[in-house]
Amino acid sequence: MFDYETLKIVWWLLVGVLLIGFAIMDGHDMGVGTLLPFVGRSDIERRVVINTVGPHWDGNQVWFITGGGAIFAAWPLVYATAFSGFYWAMLAVLWALFFRPVGFDYRSKIHNATWRSTWDWGLFIGGFIPPVIFGVAFGNLLQGVPFQFDAFLISNYTGTFWQLLNPFALLAGVVSSAMITLQGATYLAHRTEGVVQMRTITAGTGAALLMVLGFIGAGVWLQGIDGFRISSVIDPAALPNPLGKTVVREAGAWMANYAAQPLLWLLPAIGVLGALAAAALMRMGHTLSAFVASSLATTGVIGTAGASMFPFIMPSSSQPAASLTVWDSVSSHLTLAIMFWATVLFMPLIVIYTSWAYRVMRGKVTAAYIRENEHGAY
Repeated sequence: MFDYETLKIVWWLLVGVLLIGFAIMDGHDMGVGTLLPFVGRSDIERRVVINTVGPHWDGNQVWFITGGGAIFAAWPLVYATAFSGFYWAMLAVLWALFFRPVGFDYRSKIHNATWRSTWDWGLFIGGFIPPVIFGVAFGNLLQGVPFQFDAFLISNYTGTFWQLLNPFALLAGVVSSAMITLQGATYLAHRTEGVVQMRTITAGTGAALLMVLGFIGAGVWLQGIDGFRISSVIDPAALPNPLGKTVVREAGAWMANYAAQPLLWLLPAIGVLGALAAAALMRMGHTLSAFVASSLATTGVIGTAGASMFPFIMPSSSQPAASLTVWDSVSSHLTLAIMFWATVLFMPLIVIYTSWAYRVMRGKVTAAYIRENEHGAY
């Protein structure tokens, strides 16, 4: 059995893995939805695009559900505070996601151009809005979220919805959207051919460049943002108490981990080089390698945010001492241990099943396939 301190670190890593898995797996079908109205010019082309992710999009939702469930169980204070403070933002995500199941299921059931075009834009909303909001959320985490705890550890969000839409957070939203669009473009390029593939490669190249420029710009901007640093002694094995520490804000604090561990610079390097490699590989016709490179870029970007903030998970700008960290916002030792062994048991099953499903349903989706399966395809 792992000790409490080790399990706290393990669950920080596991939640990161789940977020990366969500961005790669559920992200590529969201990226395809974002590209749908632009790379498909006719009804048959848009059906080709939809059917590249049609067999998998609902299965990929397991990453979204598992990630949210893991945060709820491993970091209950983070879950409660985030879903309270980001309430309207989370509702916007859910409203956008509503378009996905009904869009996939009902879009091709009626032969009407207006009907189908409406659902195409609904699928676009369901693919475009959530990554933007998730990016905006990360941008706000890096600046600190205005919340505080009372003596009973009840959180109180002191900001407004509109405060979340600040310039740095919006830039983070652009990076997130471009990253997910690139992920979708590499997958779509691998599953299509002809003019749809050509348009996808062009759009994916633009997304890669936008992601790289935005990511570098956000990194430079972050240098001037006051980060957070724990200035008191912390006992990593102690019971959770988010008010039992002293936190200071200072410029450059988010870069301290990189100074202490220079190998962490590999994460932003992978983010930049992976995106550029994905664009180049797509243009050379190596679409599967491009998908791998895009997945590495996604890992690098999310890993960069996590490495910059560690050990903070949700810093507080209005009461810095109340900032939630890896050490003081977690569940009990027993809960983390049970969840760990459950993850060890079930995560490989999810990966094996997903790999099998993608292998069985591999291959190009073509206009001929759609015509042959007029009543069975999406």
